[in-house]
Amino acid sequence: MDAARQITEPDSIPVDAGRAEAFAGRMVDILNGASLALMTSIGHRTGLFDTMAVMAPAGSAAIAARAGLDERYVREWLGAMVTGAVVEHDPVAGTYRLPAAHAACLTRAATPDNIAAFTQYVGILGGVEDAVVDCFRTGGGVPYSAYHRFHEVMAEDSGQTVLPALVDRILPLVPGLVARLEAGIEVLDVGCGRGRAMNLLARAFPRSRFLGYDLSEEAICAARAEARAQGSRNVLFLQRDLTDFDEPAQFDLVTAFDAIHDQARPDAVLAGIHRALRPGGTFLMQDIAASSHLHHNLDHPIGPFLYTISTMHCMTVSLAQGGAGLGTAWGRELAQQMLAEAGFTAVRIHNLAYDIQNDYYVAAKD
Repeated sequence: MDAARQITEPDSIPVDAGRAEAFAGRMVDILNGASLALMTSIGHRTGLFDTMAVMAPAGSAAIAARAGLDERYVREWLGAMVTGAVVEHDPVAGTYRLPAAHAACLTRAATPDNIAAFTQYVGILGGVEDAVVDCFRTGGGVPYSAYHRFHEVMAEDSGQTVLPALVDRILPLVPGLVARLEAGIEVLDVGCGRGRAMNLLARAFPRSRFLGYDLSEEAICAARAEARAQGSRNVLFLQRDLTDFDEPAQFDLVTAFDAIHDQARPDAVLAGIHRALRPGGTFLMQDIAASSHLHHNLDHPIGPFLYTISTMHCMTVSLAQGGAGLGTAWGRELAQQMLAEAGFTAVRIHNLAYDIQNDYYVAAKD
């Protein structure tokens, strides 16, 4: 009984006062950092960073007028930015300035280095916190439909990491693929989201035919709208559940951009992709650059972010479908194992120097 009390009662464990104080300080930093992340998202969405980046030092009224925003809100936002050492303030002149070195990772002009775009996930994920907390108690998951703006932000995310490099750097990871696309092949994108990758490729390779599948009706509608706007007739987007994906020998190339780990049955989807490829076809998969083993991710530059977005989105949307719930950091080891089990005997993993977030898998069908 005494032993049990020693285990369960925290008062029985000596506390290192210095360590506790240091950790409390770290928690205050985390609180401030989380607050700044939310304010940074607002700065991105309202265009305030873009506006200030091209302005000389100015007062809050001038900044608000230039951005077309309400001055009182802009002034309070500037308070967060100044106390967070993002924006510089001259109290005598009453002006504010965004340093060029800060603008280099906060503006749309800084793409693909615009970190402000990624801070939008904070507000989106916070919007489902109550539902996720309920899942901690009862199990299950939170469905895709609960996430406001998620596909919009994912498309912007992809627009920074994948789209600018897709034709010139990612496709060449597969020898001869660009020439085949120029000649004309059948391409499927699994989990296409808002379809930006397929729409880009449809414009770049008019002789090839592109098809995108996604579970989200909202995302598919956005993909179709973009295709209509660009006048492409060689791309089609369909809403469908990929759990029972079975279209044998229909495609020369199948792609999946940050999509497989979200699936309810990723094993079934990968097996379906293998069946869907024609002999000599290729599966090109972009997924998170991480290990399947937690202890190998301790030094990951965005490790906490990956496990947070997994808990709040990737894992839970899979569980909501009764799925495997692999999570964002399912990792290279498990990915390679599952690709092999799906029938891919030769898999190569590539990294791009500018992209700390993703691995690029190239798997050929014999």
